[in-house]
Amino acid sequence: QVQLVESGGGQVQPGGSLTLSCTASSHTVSLYCMAWFRQVPGKEREAVARANSDGVATYTQEMGDRATISRDKGKNTAYLQLNGLKLEDSAMYYCAADPVLCFGTWEYSMWGHGIQVTVSS
Repeated sequence: QVQLVESGGGQVQPGGSLTLSCTASSHTVSLYCMAWFRQVPGKEREAVARANSDGVATYTQEMGDRATISRDKGKNTAYLQLNGLKLEDSAMYYCAADPVLCFGTWEYSMWGHGIQVTVSS
């Protein structure tokens, strides 16, 4: 079973930056769509960004141009660069992937366990 493992989270001051990584245990995921979500306790999960295997990306309004998704197919890894972080960006960030679905849906079949990002002064 393919696993997705997030890393790079932690605590950062408002206005700071972080880069999250999502590494897949199988090289086949390099051909999949990969996406990032976030969730705050008590609230619904929010989509942030997605990118297909060619690196074509779309973003939601949740973070807008403060988030950038990228792929390194050779490393089976997707990245999410977060800039200009705000207090309200504090959340658990999740990586997701799907072998078939990408644009037109946010319902992906594979999920990581998530990593915490805390924005605090």
